Amino acid sequence: MAKLFQRPKSMFDVSTHYCPGCTHGVIHRLVAEAIDALDIRGRTVGIAPVGCAVMAYNYIDCDFQEAAHGRAPAMATGIKRVRPDLMVFTYQGDGDLASIGMGEIVHAANRGEKFTTIFVNNAIYGMTGGQMAPTTMPNQRTTTSPFGRKTEEVGMPIRMAELLATLRTPGYITRQTVIKPKYIQKAKKAIERAFVYQMENRCFSFVEVISTCPTNWGMTPKDAVQWAEDVLLPYYPLGDQKTPDSEVTEKQVAAAGAA
Repeated sequence: MAKLFQRPKSMFDVSTHYCPGCTHGVIHRLVAEAIDALDIRGRTVGIAPVGCAVMAYNYIDCDFQEAAHGRAPAMATGIKRVRPDLMVFTYQGDGDLASIGMGEIVHAANRGEKFTTIFVNNAIYGMTGGQMAPTTMPNQRTTTSPFGRKTEEVGMPIRMAELLATLRTPGYITRQTVIKPKYIQKAKKAIERAFVYQMENRCFSFVEVISTCPTNWGMTPKDAVQWAEDVLLPYYPLGDQKTPDSEVTEKQVAAAGAA
């Protein structure tokens, strides 16, 4: 009997260490499947920073570099500029990318660096103990907001996909999720599309993936999936925020000004 479902070639044959119900492993698999489908493993370089995301190099079988906290986009920029023939991606969590790394990702996107970012948003700091992140929801309890996130003090959660989509330069900005099977195929297509745009040297690409963190949310895996669907998805809507076809080009801006 033919085996229809098997481990991607671009994943090591090991068990992951992630907490029960965490969807990092699903996202790893989708990245590996995209690498396999496009046959780019031999020239792919991943960059993992601090946090749960740092473990990606234990599971995705391609060259990896480890960056300082928040600095993955800077390292990706250097590698891609020196070796534009390589396929470069960063794999980052919300605490890393949207907090200490906010300046890095905004400026890399605004420069139109030709690499891909996989952004895992689980609305909390994971590895470091469940602290409030820039993406933590209003009234959500964390170890540093035991009475819930007070928006009058710290503001509303940051929507990274929408923020980056306001920049003129970035070409592909999308938000997907992997919390249920019905969403996973769309997330896979988005990740593949992001890599294809890089292969074509077209644009910076950013795939935000809504994930779960049952341990730090203090929930069962089943309840975490339901909470993500009921609370996170209404605030972080799924779908494309920007594509290369929707870009406003400099020529169009000049033409509009002349008119």
